[in-house]
Amino acid sequence: MQQTGKLKVSIKNNQNNVKIPSGIRLLIRRCCHAVLISEGFTQNAEVSVSFVSNQEIRQLNKTYRDKDSVTDVLSFPLTSADGTQEIDAETGYVLLGDVVISIETAMKQANIYGHSLSREIGFLTVHSMLHLLGYDHETSPLDERIMREKEESVLEKLGISRELTFVTPTEESNS
Repeated sequence: MQQTGKLKVSIKNNQNNVKIPSGIRLLIRRCCHAVLISEGFTQNAEVSVSFVSNQEIRQLNKTYRDKDSVTDVLSFPLTSADGTQEIDAETGYVLLGDVVISIETAMKQANIYGHSLSREIGFLTVHSMLHLLGYDHETSPLDERIMREKEESVLEKLGISRELTFVTPTEESNS
């Protein structure tokens, strides 16, 4: 497996509606690291991940994207459009940006799509990390396909691809 630089992932729980399940923080770190490896990113880097309520993510979505609706995840890259990276003067780490996840919406989507909450948070983290690295699925159908293929490739390597984590109603009731 290709080497990357050091990775600092700051994870904050800024909501109190949903208890964050154990293991989620480690999963997020694994997802962030796996994206950097898959993209050949070898510099030391830092990323911030926050869990928020539906109310807060709706406000952020309205403020920054002019969309007055709840969403599952928002990404705030710190790399500029021309590729200029922001560097932490103290550590020398590349500041990739911020990921904001609505844990309420993640739970709802996990139920809708028939997979675990871990898989959903893993997907949202990988999706957002790709945004932080400059990918955008909203620019064209081709860009969307490229991003989806990269997401699934990383998730498969982590053992949490859609095919591997589908939960049947029978399995759910037995756990």
